[in-house]
Amino acid sequence: MGCQSLFYPLLITFSTAAITYNFIVSTNAPLSLDFPGPLDPKNIRNRFFLVDPIVKMPFHKSKPSVKRLFHTAVTASDSVYNAWQCRIMYYWFKRFRNGSGSDMGGFTRILHSGRPDKYMSEIPTFVADPLPAGMDQGYIVLNRPWAFVQWLQKANIEEEYILMAEPDHVIVKPIPNLSKDSLGAAFHFFYIQPEKYESILRKFFPEDRGPITNIDPIGNSPVIIKKASLEKIAPTWMNISLAMKKDPEADKAFGWVLEMYAYAVASALHDIGNILYKDFMIQPPWDKELGNKFIIHYTYGCDFDMKGKLTYGKIGEWRFDKRSYGDRPPPKNLPLPPAGVPESVVTLVKMVNEASADIPDWET
Repeated sequence: MGCQSLFYPLLITFSTAAITYNFIVSTNAPLSLDFPGPLDPKNIRNRFFLVDPIVKMPFHKSKPSVKRLFHTAVTASDSVYNAWQCRIMYYWFKRFRNGSGSDMGGFTRILHSGRPDKYMSEIPTFVADPLPAGMDQGYIVLNRPWAFVQWLQKANIEEEYILMAEPDHVIVKPIPNLSKDSLGAAFHFFYIQPEKYESILRKFFPEDRGPITNIDPIGNSPVIIKKASLEKIAPTWMNISLAMKKDPEADKAFGWVLEMYAYAVASALHDIGNILYKDFMIQPPWDKELGNKFIIHYTYGCDFDMKGKLTYGKIGEWRFDKRSYGDRPPPKNLPLPPAGVPESVVTLVKMVNEASADIPDWET
């Protein structure tokens, strides 16, 4: 009788807690197109489950009966430098979109210049407003989170998931939806080190939010994430990016990866963990083999002598560096690397050459 008498009060307590939890979680303010205000961590919902968000990719996963399509979104300026990269990126997106195993849906270039450019008919494009003049302090990447806020609010995005990518990504094979359950799928960047910068990050991720390891070593790209999750993250990502840029200590410590740290912190504040997927992409010349990777990210310059030896930090006898083409696209038929250069670099140059040969009016 004693156990029976406790059963109903416990059931009522549990049911009340469950209803309260579901109400809090499901109540989300819509994205605002007003320029985001200062970050207030107290306004972000409390963490309900303190789990380490760094999760290894499961060895086995069930195949869903319905395809979980994701929309690929690439932010860009209207510079010549960004334009030729986006044209190559979109070329290879189209090549692999309908391939075996692909969950690739639509594509959008989010152009944060505030005005259309001449590639609107070639690449599906959403025009976003840039930050107010001077607010980016010369760090143009700060326009990225603000552009995502606008796109998520205004665009009709049919897919339930989003892949955030960048102009200097070349897709090398069909990409499946690598996310699982409520977790995003992200690339592990070795230079994003939350534990190393804990004292700085605590300004934006207070101790009551849990251990600093709750911040994943990721950036915003490449990431496959539920659209609903990104709608929560984007305004916070925007606010933290601006706050970090205004903080001299954070600005000095994080430099050109400041916006990446801001995204990682924003994800953690919203309790959205990520599967760290090491095969998401490679970054030549350091990553030498293509293997099972899905993306080549050509962020680093590739410099070699004619014997195939890397001469990083010194202009090589043979080189491919995207920064060499800031005011014009790379010429067609770039010379291939000499023998001994890693497969990743050879593949990259061949893919750039194929795209530039097939894209109409390439050098205009």
